[in-house]
Amino acid sequence: MRQPPDRLFAHPLAQVPDFVFNEDVARVFPDMIKRSVPGYPTIVENIGVLAGRFAQPHSVLYDLGASLGAVTQALRRHVQIEDCRVIAVDNSSAMVERCREYLHAQDAMFQELLPVEVVEADILAFPLQPSSLVTLNFTLQFIRPEQRPALLERIRQALLPGGALILSEKLRFADGRQDELLSDLHVAFKRANGYSELEIAQKRSAIEKVMLPDSLEQHRERLLAAGFSQVVPWFQCLNFASMIALP
Repeated sequence: MRQPPDRLFAHPLAQVPDFVFNEDVARVFPDMIKRSVPGYPTIVENIGVLAGRFAQPHSVLYDLGASLGAVTQALRRHVQIEDCRVIAVDNSSAMVERCREYLHAQDAMFQELLPVEVVEADILAFPLQPSSLVTLNFTLQFIRPEQRPALLERIRQALLPGGALILSEKLRFADGRQDELLSDLHVAFKRANGYSELEIAQKRSAIEKVMLPDSLEQHRERLLAAGFSQVVPWFQCLNFASMIALP
């Protein structure tokens, strides 16, 4: 499937609107996230590998905030467990439509993949079945901070013994110098991937009010408060990280 380049912020905008996951973003999202998130392909592929450790027979694997289904595809490639299925949930109709297209293309390329259901819904209200694995891959940061604890508590309650939550997020850092250094290096990463100063500045303006990152310490404290017993960071590249939370 052809993946057009991300040029959404390449021209000056009289007023930069808040970032939304609309059809324009869905169209260029594969290119956007690969050029914007350091380590993204590694995170996605290894979520599939890690899932093989936690997925259990007769259970559901959730991809919450699935966007175009990259994590769902990785789960289906790597998990081969009896009577296991994936439910991918996103609240963007544009993302859900394209996610279904990508998964249909995956079905045509591979055999014996896990069954998958793609649902357009708000994950804050979506009922969770007993699950051995839940993924929030760069999703929690787009949820209002005051709504995050309740979501994590519901996920914890849905997880089966021996299951896991895999949470990937952009991080901020309490140490101002460390935060500034990693932010500057992230900008350098985007420059190296072909984004102009205008694109970087306008994207920052669009996203700063809708994506609200936490520190690793805040994530750990919130997850423990939600009932998780252990939080294990397993990947970090610049100011982007992924962690495993165990029930």
